[in-house]
Amino acid sequence: MQLVVNLSFNGQCQAAFKLYEQALGGTITMMLRYSDSPMAQTAPEAGDKIFHATMQLCGHTLTGTDVPSDRYPPQGFALQLNVDDPGEAERLAISLAEGGTVHMPLQTTFWAERYAVITDRFGTPWKINCGKRG
Repeated sequence: MQLVVNLSFNGQCQAAFKLYEQALGGTITMMLRYSDSPMAQTAPEAGDKIFHATMQLCGHTLTGTDVPSDRYPPQGFALQLNVDDPGEAERLAISLAEGGTVHMPLQTTFWAERYAVITDRFGTPWKINCGKRG
C-alpha cells in the first residue's frame, strides 16, 4: 500500500502545481484536464479544469484535482491509499466508512479497477484507488 496526499482545488489546481513545481523543485508527471478525459461528456462545464494532476516531490507522490463544488465540498486535501488488490480496497472502504460518510462508494472507474471517496468518523477525507483498468 502507498499513502499519497491528494489536494483539492476550486479551479486553481494547474496554477498551484506549477507553483509547487517551481518553488519546491517537484516534477509534474501528469496534468489531465476534464475536457481530455472520459469525464468530458458527463462534466462538460469542467472544461479546462484539472481532473487529475500528479507530481513527484521529495521522493513522494502528490496528486491534485479541481473538485466540482456541487459534488464535494472542497476540503483542501485527502489521504489517498493506492492498493493493488480489490479485496484490500474493499476492506479499507468498509473500515473507513464505519461511522463516516461515503461520498463515492467503491466502484469501477475509467482509471481504476476500484475507487472510493470517504470521510471517516473523525473527519479525515480518504480516497481509495485500486489498480488500473485495461
